[in-house]
Amino acid sequence: MQFKLLLIAAFLTTSFVSLGISEHPNLNLVSSTENASADSLQNSNAKRPNFIFVLSDDVAQGDLGCYGQELIQTPRLDQMAAEGTRYLQAYCGTSVCAPSRSSFFTGLHTGHCPVRGNYEVPPEGQFPLPAKTVTIAEVAKSAGYSTATFGKWGMGFFDSSGAPAKQGVDHFFGYNCQRHAHSYFPTYLYDDSQPFILPGNDGRGVGQTYAQELIQKDMIKWVRDQRDNPFMMFYAITLPHGRHEIDDFGIYNDKPWTNDQKAYAAQVTRIDSDMGQLVDTLREMGIADNTLIVFSGDNGSSFKPSSPKGKLFNQASNGLRGYKRGMYEGALRQAAFAWWPGTVTAGRVNDEPWAFWDLMPTFVELSQAKKPAGYETDGVSLVDYFKGGKAPKRNYFYWELHKGDQGAVQAARFGDWKAVRNGVTQPIEIYDLVNDPAESNNLAKARKDLVEKATLIMQEAHRPDPNWPLDHRDAKHKTLAKQAWEIKKARDKSSWVPEHAIKLSK
Repeated sequence: MQFKLLLIAAFLTTSFVSLGISEHPNLNLVSSTENASADSLQNSNAKRPNFIFVLSDDVAQGDLGCYGQELIQTPRLDQMAAEGTRYLQAYCGTSVCAPSRSSFFTGLHTGHCPVRGNYEVPPEGQFPLPAKTVTIAEVAKSAGYSTATFGKWGMGFFDSSGAPAKQGVDHFFGYNCQRHAHSYFPTYLYDDSQPFILPGNDGRGVGQTYAQELIQKDMIKWVRDQRDNPFMMFYAITLPHGRHEIDDFGIYNDKPWTNDQKAYAAQVTRIDSDMGQLVDTLREMGIADNTLIVFSGDNGSSFKPSSPKGKLFNQASNGLRGYKRGMYEGALRQAAFAWWPGTVTAGRVNDEPWAFWDLMPTFVELSQAKKPAGYETDGVSLVDYFKGGKAPKRNYFYWELHKGDQGAVQAARFGDWKAVRNGVTQPIEIYDLVNDPAESNNLAKARKDLVEKATLIMQEAHRPDPNWPLDHRDAKHKTLAKQAWEIKKARDKSSWVPEHAIKLSK
C-alpha cells in the first residue's frame, strides 16, 4: 500500500535560550515561580537530545519477549530493551486511554490532571485539555523543539481547546477521536486538521488501506525532516487495542489459533517492526546517540487471564493482579524501557518505580527549557535514574480513574505499601508489594495506621473538579457519552466521511 497525502508541510526552526533546571525532590507540585538552577546539567552547552515517547495502546509486559512472552515475536523491541534499561515497575498515568496519555502530556497524576477518565464528546472527540493547560509539547516549543504527535490523540477535537495545534503540537497525523480509532481500516484519518479518505475501507472490518501503514510512513517522513532540528515526538500507536484487525497475519497465518488470536499477535509484531524501522532511521540519520526513546503501554494487561487470548499468550505471566480499568498492579505496571545509546545504561533491568508524570520534568531538564508560566508537575526528573542512578525519592504515587456511574476508583503507593479503594464508599485495601506483589493478602484490618495514611494521601492528592466528581458520573457526562456513541454507530453503518475530506493519491 504505497499511498501518500499530497499536502505541503512547512516546519520552522527557531532559536532558543538554554537554561538548566533543578527539579523538586518530592511529588508535590513544582510551579514556574520557583527559581531555576543554572547548573542542573553538568554541561549546559551539551547538545540537547531529541525525545520520543512511544505509547502503545494496550500492550502489556506479557506481550513482549523481553518480559517472557514465548509465542509472539518481538525481536526489535527486545533488542532495544537489551541496549537500554528495562523497567519492572514503571507506572502508567491510569488504566485507560485518555487519562493515561493526558497524564504524560501534562506531567500531572490523575488527581490533578484535567482528564481523569474516558469522557466521550459528540460528534467526535473526547473531553478537551483546557486552554490554560501547560503541555510537554508547549514546553518543547518554548525551548526551540519541533513537535509532533502520531496515532491516537483523544485529548480534544479540532474545534476545542484540546486541539493538537492549540496544545503545542506542530504536526498531527492519525485519529483525533478514540471511538474512531477502534477501526484499523477507517474511512478517513487526519493530517493536522484536514481529513482524508482511505480508499477501499468501510470502517466496519478489514479493508484495503491499513491506517497504521500511513501513520508509520508519515512519522518516518517527519523524523527525516527534523535532521537539523531538535524534536519532541509523541508516537501514540493504536496497536494492539481492539478491534484486533490487521492486513496480514504474517508469521502467524498458519498457527492453530483463532483469527482474533492471530491478529493480536500480528499487531504486536507490527509494533515491533515499526519500532525497528524508527531505530534504523535514527541510526541512518546519525542522530541515534542524541535521541532518547521511552517505550511503554498506556495501561497494563488488557483482558482477563482466563480469556482466549489471555490463556494462549499467558499475558499475566508476571503474576500481578488485575487488568485494564482497575487499580491493582496488573493494571498499572507497564512494559517499559528507555533507549538512548551511550547514555541510558545498557543491559540494566530495574525494579524501582516511576510514572508517566515524571517524563515532563525529565524533558525539562534534558531540553534545558525555561518553564512556561502556569507550568506545574507532580513528577520528578528521571535523568540521573535513566543514566544508571537510583530512582528519585518521593512522598507517594497516586491514581484515580472515573469509570462510570459508580464514580472513581483510587490507588496510592507510598514506599513499598499499596492502597486500593474500589470506589469512594468502599474500604481501603492495603498490600505489601515486596512480600505480596500479587496483592492477594489485604492487610487493612491489621494495619489501621497504613489505612489512615492512605486516606490522607487520597484526600491530599485529589484536587476537586466539577467535571470529575468522585462519587458519581454527572448527568452531562452521561448524556454526551450516549449521544457520542449513537453518532459513532450511525457513522459506522453508513461508512461516513467528513464533507471536507480529500482523497489520497498513489
